[in-house]
Amino acid sequence: MSKAQTKKKESSSSKGSSSGRQTDAASLLAASSESLLAWKYKFPIWPEWNDADVNKEKWDSSKGPEDGKTSKNHNVLFFEDQEGKIVLPSPLKVHSWKRPAEFIMGKDPSVVENQMEFDLISRNNHLMCSELMRWIISEVYIVWTLQNSSSKGEDAWKPWEHIYSLCKVMKDHVPLYNSFGKYLVRLHWMGCWRKITIDDSMPFDEEDNLLLPASTCQSELWPMLLAKALIKIANTNVVSEGSRDMGQFLSIHSLTSWIPEVIPVKSLHVQKTWDFLRGTIPTFKPPDESVLETILQTAYPTTGTDSGCEDTESTSEMVVCASYYPLKPHTSSFQFAQMADHSESLRQYGLSLLNTHVVLLTRTRACALVTPPKPPPEPRWKLIRPRKTVLVTDEPQKKPLSKPEQFIGVTSPFLSCEPQNSVGQIPDQEANQGKHCYTSPLVSIAESEETEFKECPEPDARECIPNSSNSTTAEKESGIRPFLPDQPETASDVLAADKPTAPVKPILQEIWVDLDDFAKCFQTLFVFHKPQIYPHHAHQSQFKNTVLPKSVTGTSTSSTHSLTSGSLSTMSAVASSECSEVTGAHYFCVDSLQPSKFLISFSALLLWGEITEEKKERSSGCDRALLIAQSYSWKSLESQLPVFTIKTISSTATFLQLPPGRHVLCFYAKAALGYHIHLCSITPFIFADEETLMSNLKKQSALFTEKALSILNALSRLVAAFRREQDQLALRRSLEEAHRPQNADANLAQHYKVFNSAVQHMLCETLGRKLSAEEQIAVAALTADSSHFTTDYKDVSPTSTQENLSASKILSDMWPKVEADVEKHAALLLRYIIDHSERNAELYSCQQDEWSGITFTDYAVPLQEKASPWVLVFREIFIVPEEMLVLPKVYSPIRNCLLHIINNDTGEELGMFFNKAAPHIYQPNKGGYTFLAEAVTLESPPVGAKWRLRLVGSYNLLPKLPSETPLETFSMKEFQDYYIPNEKNLICRYCVKVKSDVLGTIQFQTSKPDVTIRLSILDRDEEVISVTRRGHILIPLFYFLADEAPSSTDNTNLNQKAGSSQDMGNKVVDTSKGGDQEDGMAGQSHPLSSWLLPPTETTDHQYVVQAEVLYRSWDLDESQQAFVNMLRGMETSETRGFKLENSESSSAAGTPSVDGRKSNAPKAKEKGKSAATSKSSSKLETRFDLSKPNWTLRIVSEKSKVGSVEVMKDTERIEQIQAMKKAWETAEPGRSAKAAESRLKFLNQVQHQASEDTTTALAESGEPVHSRSDSGTPLSSSKQNLTSTSSTFSPMDYTPFIRKPEDSPVLMDSRMEKIQQRKRLEKIQSYRLVRECVLENQKKQSVTRKELINYQLEMYENMQAALWEHCKKFHDACEAFNCRQMAALKKEEEERQALERQLLERQELERQELERQALERQAMERQALEEAQQAVQEKRPPSPVNKEPNKRSKSAGKKK
Repeated sequence: MSKAQTKKKESSSSKGSSSGRQTDAASLLAASSESLLAWKYKFPIWPEWNDADVNKEKWDSSKGPEDGKTSKNHNVLFFEDQEGKIVLPSPLKVHSWKRPAEFIMGKDPSVVENQMEFDLISRNNHLMCSELMRWIISEVYIVWTLQNSSSKGEDAWKPWEHIYSLCKVMKDHVPLYNSFGKYLVRLHWMGCWRKITIDDSMPFDEEDNLLLPASTCQSELWPMLLAKALIKIANTNVVSEGSRDMGQFLSIHSLTSWIPEVIPVKSLHVQKTWDFLRGTIPTFKPPDESVLETILQTAYPTTGTDSGCEDTESTSEMVVCASYYPLKPHTSSFQFAQMADHSESLRQYGLSLLNTHVVLLTRTRACALVTPPKPPPEPRWKLIRPRKTVLVTDEPQKKPLSKPEQFIGVTSPFLSCEPQNSVGQIPDQEANQGKHCYTSPLVSIAESEETEFKECPEPDARECIPNSSNSTTAEKESGIRPFLPDQPETASDVLAADKPTAPVKPILQEIWVDLDDFAKCFQTLFVFHKPQIYPHHAHQSQFKNTVLPKSVTGTSTSSTHSLTSGSLSTMSAVASSECSEVTGAHYFCVDSLQPSKFLISFSALLLWGEITEEKKERSSGCDRALLIAQSYSWKSLESQLPVFTIKTISSTATFLQLPPGRHVLCFYAKAALGYHIHLCSITPFIFADEETLMSNLKKQSALFTEKALSILNALSRLVAAFRREQDQLALRRSLEEAHRPQNADANLAQHYKVFNSAVQHMLCETLGRKLSAEEQIAVAALTADSSHFTTDYKDVSPTSTQENLSASKILSDMWPKVEADVEKHAALLLRYIIDHSERNAELYSCQQDEWSGITFTDYAVPLQEKASPWVLVFREIFIVPEEMLVLPKVYSPIRNCLLHIINNDTGEELGMFFNKAAPHIYQPNKGGYTFLAEAVTLESPPVGAKWRLRLVGSYNLLPKLPSETPLETFSMKEFQDYYIPNEKNLICRYCVKVKSDVLGTIQFQTSKPDVTIRLSILDRDEEVISVTRRGHILIPLFYFLADEAPSSTDNTNLNQKAGSSQDMGNKVVDTSKGGDQEDGMAGQSHPLSSWLLPPTETTDHQYVVQAEVLYRSWDLDESQQAFVNMLRGMETSETRGFKLENSESSSAAGTPSVDGRKSNAPKAKEKGKSAATSKSSSKLETRFDLSKPNWTLRIVSEKSKVGSVEVMKDTERIEQIQAMKKAWETAEPGRSAKAAESRLKFLNQVQHQASEDTTTALAESGEPVHSRSDSGTPLSSSKQNLTSTSSTFSPMDYTPFIRKPEDSPVLMDSRMEKIQQRKRLEKIQSYRLVRECVLENQKKQSVTRKELINYQLEMYENMQAALWEHCKKFHDACEAFNCRQMAALKKEEEERQALERQLLERQELERQELERQALERQAMERQALEEAQQAVQEKRPPSPVNKEPNKRSKSAGKKK
């Protein structure tokens, strides 16, 4: 679309709505305040970008703003954002909101006016007080500069292309002005491109200044719209107190989808920073002299495409930026000094500590900007015997240390920009200029004090590239040069045609920063990685369902995994709103022969939809999102150290480097509302859930396969060249190098034996049979194993005999079958070598991958659809044929599920780890291992839900089921009743009768969870199994045998499914005896454990399940005790009613006969049953109250044997007592009635006597007396009193106080009295002796304890004394050592001082001697001079006396 057409459409769309846009500002402000409340409520996160949905978007008011529904308000003129108004940073105070038609006067609004260039600095001086605005402006400039430096024309990046309005999704589209005010912005957030809907209402302050970035074109809207969408994303970040007003938000990530990595800059690691930048960004090279003039006349591009800079940006994978922020000292003076140094370093390079923003690092420089001139050539005559310059000095010479040239190119739009007021108030001078400020802030900092203090800055730091002739004086003085991207030649012409005045050119300014000063100025590096260069990607995301649209939360999670080259693996999940935070575990696997490198990006969503006040409160208590990666293996529970840890409040990334091999990592992620993980790499990898990853770990690792193939290929080459004698030596060496252990400590002799056995085993598996003698000899000749040769054969060379030819033929016949499946047989060969080598011996490097290699098998059973307090889910017996490492994993839709594993040979339950089965090395046994799972389903599980058990092991070693499929259905008999305490502390007793052998599980629980209970199974009153625990008891497995002797078939079935256990590590008590049974699996006989099966000698079994309370641990409160007393009263009345009926029937029978007694017994039994039935029916009439003390017994068996099991309450003792009383009544009719009458009479007498005593006491006290009962009290009242008494007081057992009658009466005479007295005296004497012995033992124990205490005190004192003595010796030794050291030091010091004194004395003597000689010489010279003068005057030769001084001087010189 041409530019003229674009303007025509914009003008036509704006003319029709200009009149309707003139509305009252107050009404708009009220509407905006109401819409601000929309942030208070949760709304779905922004949807993913879809071109088809955008093309179908409705841009006018005929449809609803989002979903296309008809708007309720037909008078709506403008589009209102459903998410409310954006929240601006605190320095920007919003006073009103206006539409474009209200603040753009004299010209029609447009989204894009100038498509060639833009200026976001000149007009936004009042926004520089906001850090968020500065970052947005600088990041837009950085992206514009980077993307347009290597792109030309249509391929260039344009910021307004992120905005859509009245246009279709297409390349190089231009958004049009929408009078309705609806716009869509395409930005990258939480791992994908999102569709963000905004309106065109703009914020203004009290001085009518626009609070969003604007270009110099007054009618252009794209900077405001783009900034508004970016601020929406920035509002989702957590901003803590005292931190930046934009958190960790980066606009570059939202505009380009580049993955940011945050690297702190430390002064201690400045060299590492330099090395990283040298390998990441381009490097500056000095220009040649021939092209120097050309460079001075042209601008420097971003990537340094001129001859003076290396062009690496076009192929660069990363973009590096840096940022700084003001330090916040508290009380330390060092922090204040550090802040001052930081501010001074920034000011030195034209930056301000108050104008924090992000800068672009363009290149590094390790040389001078301009090549220094060559020195003039020296004349040739100076090169002949050049004179050495000698500097005479008494100081040691040190070579001057030259600082290396290390500079970093920094570009920013705010270089030499004056800092703005951080409070947000605009200065008066700028406010007086009008609504828009066109003054350019690109001026140099004028600070006279700093100029006087530091007239000449550091030369290296102030170096600059020579600028063009148009450079300003300020730029030349400050060392700043313009940094221009590649632009079309006609850009200035187009801009001049659109604008009446030439705008300020949108350029980035560049300056060279010294490496040491770079660490002082900047605190953080932002490394942006371009994900497009990586062929393999994987995404994992998870959000709370409260922030997702209904279409997402209402559907199930879908995921796709692609493992091919250049794939994109994606998974999304929905977390429950009940969770306080979103957590997840994701699994990563890479299997490569080369070192691999991965880019890991982690984005977090911590805030969503809060208003400003709630956002502050939420930010103060909101933690950072966390991502931890650890090495993981299903065969171990040991927690590994984290490979890396990421903590963020927005989005960050890190690099992960792994050595060759297979690596499995588990990523643990945690965030408040959601998170997204993005992995990029050149190496193929898998990043998925546990189910997908485990299925890919069954195959061998790449290192294992490579090693196995190398060994098998070496064997194949040797077999092919077996007849060629000249090649065998080299091939055997290569074979030995292939299979020889890399560990030098390995036993080579043992290894060669294992290798020979491995080759034979591989051939046996390939051929499916054992090798013949000739084939074994051929294999021995192949592997050079002499153990299969005879003595004569050893003496003959195997390569030169006839046997060698036959061996070659045999091998040639067998080897094609091996090569038919090379990978399988190679893995079989290497696996045999590893498994049969020494334990824990690491032969090859590929064995490190064995830690992550697994195999698994699943067993699934359906769950019942009804809710139940307890249910048996799974119960099977697994056979372990050999030693293996196994981890059982449970996948259940029910949370409360517990798996028990019992060793059927010992009856012990394997250990648990946090109520989960731990990896365990299962040893082979005879009875196998029972796997039993129980669950509590308080809610009905989903329809068709299945419980799944996964057995994870190493490769193909896993336990096996005797049957093909596990048992899916069980039958459960449940009994529930109230708890009534008794003397024997019994809770319940139930009889179990079976018609055939039944495998059962017994579960018992109480309403009070801390009651100590013992659950026992008795057989003919002999305890077979007992388990003790609190609140909940489970006997996982027990065999109820029928009365007849079991047949051989039954024994076989029992041996296949044998087992019982203890619960949670409690020991199973067993008193039964076991015999020998046959194993139906292997067909061999073996002795079973005594607890495994009940004794089979007895054919009549009477099983009783009994539960009892231990240690009186079931205490009842007052209300529960009253309820129990009421139940006791009901039982007593029912029992007494049964007795009265019994007596009436017996008295009416008359005189019985023998036949009558026989016939009455079953009647009594039937009546007892009817009484019990009436009792149970009376209890069931009322609803069972679970708040009262109660218990539940459950007996579970197979569904197929539900008719073979009969469980009933144990009433045998009650029936025996009733039968006894019935027999007494039959033998003596009326006995029961007489006994009841005499008992009532006695009780009436006792009650009458008590009433008389009460009456007497009341009469003495003067109170009125009322007779309560007399001797003629009727029987009914006595019964009532008896009932009330019995219900109030518990019956007392008097049997210990009743003397037992002897067989025959004995007359008590004096002899008997003497005998009894003697017995009493003997008992008393024996008691005294025992008492004296006990007292004596107590005294001895007391004395022993005292002696022990004294001994311990004495030993402690001795230890203290010894310790003190050792300490004293140690301190004395230390003191002596110190004294010796001090003495030695003092002696050395004295010797040194003495030497110095001697040296000084010697020097003094020498000096005095020299002075004396000099004086003598001077005297002699004067004397000689006088004599010479005198001789000249007298004209006569000097006397011979003058020669003596010369001799003296010579002799003095010799002495010296």
